[in-house]
Amino acid sequence: MTEEEGGKPARVVVADDQTVVREGIVMLLGLLPGIEVVGAAGDGEEAVRLVADLTPDVVLMDLRMPRCDGVEATRRIRAEHPGTQVVVLTTFADDESLFPALRAGARGYLTKDAGGDEIVRAVRSVLSGGAGLSPSIQRRLLERLSEPEREPAPVAEAPDGLTVRETEVLVLIAEGLTNQEIARRLHVSTATVKTHINNLFAKAGLKDRARAVRYAYAKGLVRPPSQ
Repeated sequence: MTEEEGGKPARVVVADDQTVVREGIVMLLGLLPGIEVVGAAGDGEEAVRLVADLTPDVVLMDLRMPRCDGVEATRRIRAEHPGTQVVVLTTFADDESLFPALRAGARGYLTKDAGGDEIVRAVRSVLSGGAGLSPSIQRRLLERLSEPEREPAPVAEAPDGLTVRETEVLVLIAEGLTNQEIARRLHVSTATVKTHINNLFAKAGLKDRARAVRYAYAKGLVRPPSQ
C-alpha cells in the first residue's frame, strides 16, 4: 500500500553497479508518490547486506553486477528475507535474463525505459501479492507458455561425485552448446552455468571443454556422433 492509499510509503532499496544510473534511479524514486528510498547498493553482495540491515519492502534489482549478480542476489534475498520482494529493473529483456530472474523469486520485471508511473505500479502490485511485469515481459511470458516443452534427455549415473545438474551441464557441453545456450536450456543464469562448469572441471580434473567432451564420451554420458 502506498501513501496515496492511506498507508506508509513502500521502503525501497536500489541495486545497480553503475553509479550514474543508480543515482538517477534514486533521484527519480524520490519524486514518486508512495516510495521511500532507504538504501542503494553497488552490487548483489551489498544488496543482500542492505536487505538484512534495513528490511525494505522492495528491492529494485539490476541483473548484470560484479561479485554477485542480480539473479543470485534475488535468490538469496527471497530465501533469507521472504518479507522483501524483488522487482528487476534492467536493460535486458532476453530469455537468458528474464527466466532465471523469475525462477530466483523476482515478482516484477521492468526494463530501464520504464517510466515513474510504471515503477510505482510494479511496486504496488508486488506488495499486494501480484506481479509487476511490463507489457512486453507479459507478452514474452505468454509466448513462452505457448511453446512446446522439451523433455530433458536422461543421463547416465554421474561419475566422480558430479551432481545431477553438473552432469546435465557436462552433457550439454558435449552436445556443443555455449554457456548462454546452456543457461537458456536449463533456465538459469550464465553465471550459474559457469559455477557448475568450474565445479565439474575441478571434480573430474578437466582443464578445458575439449577434455570435457572426451570425458563425457568416455564415461558413457553421451554417444559420439558416429554412433
